Amino acid sequence: MIDLFQEILGTLKRNKLRTFLTGFAVAWGIFMLIVLLGAGNGLINALNDAIKGISANSVEVYPGVTSKAFKGYKTGRFISLEEKDIDVTQKAVGDHIIEIGADVQQSGINLINDKHHVNITLNGVFPIYMSTQGYKLKQGRFINELDIKNKRKVIVIHRKTMEQLFEQNEYDQVIGKYLNASGVAYRVVGIYEDRGNMQPSAMIPFTTLKIIYNKGKDLNSIMISTKNISDEKRQDLFEEAIRSSLGAKHEFAPDDRRAIWVWSMFKQLKQQDTGMSILRTAIWVIGIFTLLSGIVGVSNIMLITVKERTREFGIRKALGAKPLSILWLIIVESVTITTIFGYLGMLAGIAATEYMNIVAGTKTVDIGVAQATVFSNPTVDISIAIQATLTLIIAGTLAGFFPARKAVMIKPIEALRAE
Repeated sequence: MIDLFQEILGTLKRNKLRTFLTGFAVAWGIFMLIVLLGAGNGLINALNDAIKGISANSVEVYPGVTSKAFKGYKTGRFISLEEKDIDVTQKAVGDHIIEIGADVQQSGINLINDKHHVNITLNGVFPIYMSTQGYKLKQGRFINELDIKNKRKVIVIHRKTMEQLFEQNEYDQVIGKYLNASGVAYRVVGIYEDRGNMQPSAMIPFTTLKIIYNKGKDLNSIMISTKNISDEKRQDLFEEAIRSSLGAKHEFAPDDRRAIWVWSMFKQLKQQDTGMSILRTAIWVIGIFTLLSGIVGVSNIMLITVKERTREFGIRKALGAKPLSILWLIIVESVTITTIFGYLGMLAGIAATEYMNIVAGTKTVDIGVAQATVFSNPTVDISIAIQATLTLIIAGTLAGFFPARKAVMIKPIEALRAE
């Protein structure tokens, strides 16, 4: 065995360029496959992180503008949502509702703590607001049903707001403090954070905001947590029932999709899953073709190698070497090259994905109202890298086996005549 490897090493040294080209084809195929899969995983993970925390069964209804004439009304009529629409929606699709709520806003509020102040918007919300928006509670608690029922003057502020109003050594003591909001005192019960890039709002109970700021009957949106909706057909029927019930109340065409806007996390996830499947397929197709190019490169070079050594095989056979020993020599040489360079390509690919993770794995970009993560953990499962390397090793073995088998079957006299 030692003699065999010494002979192979000598052959590789005598044919440095050929060895390098064979090895480069192998290493490049593995490297590109791992890098492409890593980049794809980074994009997919970033998309998943963007909606992390938002309930998959969330539905939000927003006011809109009619796009169809109906019962004598012209197009372009603004449809506003009212507090009574919560009950209308509840009656229409109650069998599919776990929880329902709404929100209303009051802008231009000057929030003060001692010498520090910040101008923010107050959101009057229900407990459901937290899950539909994907906010993360950092300290304390969120608005609850007792706050709504008793119209409590409690407030949940953003981490950025806390940092603007309090000194760093006070951060652990914010919960329970009172803030002055344009003359109204609110007790801080929670701190939240999100991916927002603009001045965040603060949340107070829906009923409290409606009374204190005399907001009337209009709503910003209705929020619903659904149940028993397992496919897009049921989701469409659910949305049609909402439009039909609200259309009857506000007198707009039930099929007018612009009169009110219905946003569904269920559909968003379906669309995202479809997009990610297409992305995964595209990456694998590109990666496999890259891998195939490496296999073809190895095959071509091994064909040339065997052809160049046909005379050598003839001499070996004339001196008494068995065909199996010659065949074994070529196979071991092929496996040695593909294994060494495949391993190097795998290491280089993993190093490249780790570098991407360090450089862009936690990097965010501003997209106006929010910040988005470009990549999130753009790495590849080590098992995939090993499988790809083994695939090339097997391909390299077969690439050397078939032409070598053909060559060793030639009679010594014919092999010696080969050019």
